[in-house]
Amino acid sequence: MEFRGLLLDYAGVLDEPVGNGHASLLDVAGRVRAVGIRTGIVSNARSIADPGLVDRFDAVVLSGEVRVAKPNPEVFRLAAQRIGVDPSECVFVDDLPANVAGAVEAGMVGVRHRGVRSTIEELEVLFGLDLAH
Repeated sequence: MEFRGLLLDYAGVLDEPVGNGHASLLDVAGRVRAVGIRTGIVSNARSIADPGLVDRFDAVVLSGEVRVAKPNPEVFRLAAQRIGVDPSECVFVDDLPANVAGAVEAGMVGVRHRGVRSTIEELEVLFGLDLAH
């Protein structure tokens, strides 16, 4: 399966600090977007504190705006639609197991985020890309 979309949670995933010269998941999202993979944020937040962050993704779906929240599969289907990719061609990353399960129920591949390094390794396998550097 070739994946054409990457959706990420914000709080607990994109905002996780990294050190020792390792890439952040925000860096990774930029790298996959640069090779033509569509990217998006799916968050239960009401807003994103950094407005510049929004411009770095193809779509941002906030449950406070769309009135459907994770882990409801409908929010993941909506996010896939907004980035122009079928849910079966999307990978979703979240730190909460229930949200990963909701994405899987919507037809996506779910990755449970436990740390930046392990998530990047998982995404490298799924997308067939070197994303750590």
